[in-house]
Amino acid sequence: MTRGLLEDASFNQSPTFENVDLFSADRTLVDAAKRYGLDEAALSACGRDYGSAETLDLGRIANENTPKLRTMDAKGNRIDRVEFHPAYHALMAKSIGYGIHASVHDGSEKHAPMTQRAVRLYMATQAEAGHLCPVTMTHACVGAMASDPQVLGEWKSRIVDRTYDPAQKPWWEKKGVTIGMGMTERQGGTDVRANISYAQSQGDHVEITGHKWFMSAPMCDAFLVLAQADGGLTCYLLPRYRPDGSINGLRFQRLKDKLGNRSNASSEVEFHGAYARRVGAEGAGVRTIIEMVQLTRIDCAVSSAGLMRIALSNAIHHIRNRSVFQRRLVDQPAMRAVAADLALELEAQTALVLRLAHAADRIADPREAAWSRLLTPAIKYFVCKSAPQFVYESLECQGGNGYSEEVPLARYFRESPLNAIWEGSGNVMALDILRAVSRGPEAARATLSALVAQASEVCNIAPLAAEIERLMLSGEAERRARFICEGLARIAAIAALVEAGSPYAALYARTRLNGSGMAQYGAHDLGFATETALMERALAH
Repeated sequence: MTRGLLEDASFNQSPTFENVDLFSADRTLVDAAKRYGLDEAALSACGRDYGSAETLDLGRIANENTPKLRTMDAKGNRIDRVEFHPAYHALMAKSIGYGIHASVHDGSEKHAPMTQRAVRLYMATQAEAGHLCPVTMTHACVGAMASDPQVLGEWKSRIVDRTYDPAQKPWWEKKGVTIGMGMTERQGGTDVRANISYAQSQGDHVEITGHKWFMSAPMCDAFLVLAQADGGLTCYLLPRYRPDGSINGLRFQRLKDKLGNRSNASSEVEFHGAYARRVGAEGAGVRTIIEMVQLTRIDCAVSSAGLMRIALSNAIHHIRNRSVFQRRLVDQPAMRAVAADLALELEAQTALVLRLAHAADRIADPREAAWSRLLTPAIKYFVCKSAPQFVYESLECQGGNGYSEEVPLARYFRESPLNAIWEGSGNVMALDILRAVSRGPEAARATLSALVAQASEVCNIAPLAAEIERLMLSGEAERRARFICEGLARIAAIAALVEAGSPYAALYARTRLNGSGMAQYGAHDLGFATETALMERALAH
């Protein structure tokens, strides 16, 4: 008997987490879909696809076979081509096929298009996060390109098309295209006004000379970039090919060797008289491209929540199927406390990011616009910075297996810091809140008051809110910017749970704002019945 057990390699090992409907198994997500009137049948089909063994394995393969840069062909001709494994292309085709790159703009969804898309993005991230970089930027580019209707009109039909074409050829020869972005330079980083790339006017276009220290998704068909013009920093659309069909003056120097996000390429690039067209007014580059940045920040928050979801799902699946000391791990009180606490946190953060997407759907309402201006950076800060610790705790639930590269938690952990850095790191987000307050103090106060009114249904939030309001308008604001930022996000999370009708809004408020100082998951007393219910909501059997 013992010998037979030893020969069974799967003895007391949890089965692989696969072939699951990522929508229907997530009761928090199902509740949100009902609340916002989304197409549940379509989302369930999408969830089954991204949760299939085949799609999840594409994520593994794409990260094990990283992109390669070929600057020249065999004859010494400059080609600047990034080559990807077929698994990456399969993921791109799938996500573009679901319209995650452009469903908000193609008129296919008349009701809550941002929210519907956010749910699909949330699930796609669970299969593989890296390929979503160009998908997100293609979605977001329309916000910036709208400032030049002529340019957008020329490109939009190809941007919204659901055909993925990875071929390196002129954009006008393709049905579907992807758009990337290049903002930062080595000498300035976040301070894009320190950029030195220069655009020389050539009548109907410019030629750009300079560089970008980070240019995301270098395989894209065009890029929104910032460069100095006579009138100041300006936004331009820079395609891979010039109008005569020749390769444009982009010279990729190398691909970044990154901690995570291995399936995706990020590059350093030089521009040698590169053809480009202006988008927006000259000198208004930051104002133009910020429309793209705002949309990508929403995606950062949604994707981080999705990453936490797949990590927690793997953890709960494991502890339900692994036995230690003659009991399943899920029946061990200490382990159950950790998993339930994680589930409680994710319930709040999922409600929060979907509320953010819903605000984008109702941006024509001045109150929703004010809510979005104040809270987008706070939510991006809070959710994205929560991800690394959350994913680590999920990894630890699997013990040594979780630390092994054969189990996907190691990949999720490496991925987890990225969104907190991309499109503005923590301090940038906190300072953006202060800028929003300075530009519209009355709107900020009104938004905070509305949040307090909601959150006060389950807790006494007034003292924290009063301190945040005092600091926002004081000389201490910059020094206490992170306190303001996280405090706003916590209040917004409680308000989102109340608005969602979550049975755990009061519990979340009590455990997160009770001043106990306990920072680790599992240290909060949730109660036995609640622990079991939270895990069931997180991953339904």
